[in-house]
Amino acid sequence: METIYQDIPRLYTAIAEWSGCLIYIFILQRRFSKRKTFFVCIAALLLQILVLVSTGKVPISLWLLCMIGAAVCMYVFIYICCELSFHQAAYCCATAFLIAEFAASLEWQIFTYLNVWGIMFLGMQLLIFILVYSGVFFGIYYLEKKLMTQEILEHLSVWDTVAMLGIVVVTFTYSNISFLLIEQNVSSYIYLGIFQMRTLADFAGLAVVYAFQSRAREYITEKEIKVIQSMLTAQYAQYRNYQESMELVRIQRHDLKHHIALLRAETDADRQKEWLDMLEETLNSSENAYPTGNRVVDGVLASKMGLMKKNKIQFTCVADGKLLDFIHVIDICTIFGNAIDNAIESVVLLEDQRKRMIHLSVSAKKNFVFIQVCNYCEKEPEWDENGELRTTKIDKKKHGYGLKSIKYSIEKYDGSVTVDQKNNWFELDILIPIK
Repeated sequence: METIYQDIPRLYTAIAEWSGCLIYIFILQRRFSKRKTFFVCIAALLLQILVLVSTGKVPISLWLLCMIGAAVCMYVFIYICCELSFHQAAYCCATAFLIAEFAASLEWQIFTYLNVWGIMFLGMQLLIFILVYSGVFFGIYYLEKKLMTQEILEHLSVWDTVAMLGIVVVTFTYSNISFLLIEQNVSSYIYLGIFQMRTLADFAGLAVVYAFQSRAREYITEKEIKVIQSMLTAQYAQYRNYQESMELVRIQRHDLKHHIALLRAETDADRQKEWLDMLEETLNSSENAYPTGNRVVDGVLASKMGLMKKNKIQFTCVADGKLLDFIHVIDICTIFGNAIDNAIESVVLLEDQRKRMIHLSVSAKKNFVFIQVCNYCEKEPEWDENGELRTTKIDKKKHGYGLKSIKYSIEKYDGSVTVDQKNNWFELDILIPIK
């Protein structure tokens, strides 16, 4: 039988590699506007085609250099378009390269099989190209959208990227070694066997990659749960400590009343007035300025008052705490503790102290408890690719759990949490069905 096999057209390979990069450009946070990103994508496609098609007839000895050049183009394309570090872009590029290898190999294997079997019709090659590439890239896009989040990338280390590059190099070498060593004058069945091995090797490499990513996601999820549980415990412990200190304050208040009675008998009027004013100030400072009707909420707010006074923050509160009686103490501590902490961290950054304002409200809306925490905010918050609020702290691995812990507590009661910014006011809105 005459050999009817041909290598994968370089144009197809270029489009596959470009499409693999597009998966991550659509998923991850981009550096530019949609318009500018579009033109960068077009330029990257033309460059990828130029690099591969123009080197289509180079000797086999230079073929590896051509593939390295194509991979470098992919890396630059991803790095320019996405807000990634060098090693994060390398991780995405390695995965995109393996996806492209699998898609190109699978498409050309199917086409070659049909060729061998004598199944041919007008436009068949283009039809197979469209069907296979669409199925592979759209399928992997939806898979990666769940696995490859910005949060996952932020937790990736350089060694994770090195491991991923190692997986891709081994897979690529294994899937192409027979093709590089095979003699040219052999039957088409041998070439089909080579294609089978290449496609299976690429598929196996992808399976290893996604197993690695799935385990990484599970690890990060487990870590988040531990951190959130730790925050829940810390907030509750803070509340308990405050309750204990308030008990001591109540004892002191009782004793101070006796001292005041004795001081009223003081004959020196100036000395008497000085002591009375001091003692009354002490008593007033120990009182809860925002009684809500819920002792836990009162305790949490009172524990934050010192910090707010120290930073000259104007705090207002209109809350019906009795609506929260069905919520567990720990969850109340988590919700209000983290919400107030986040608001304080935001407003203390404002240079103008008159703008350091926080407002809390708890009210009933039909069959829901509506909790809202607002704070003045001049800077527009950052949102990730899923519309979630992104932490603005430098060490993103150790921060951003405050809002997650709030959501974790709210989900227990089938509630919802939304965040938004309107007219320089950042709003945290919580709805909980009343039970």
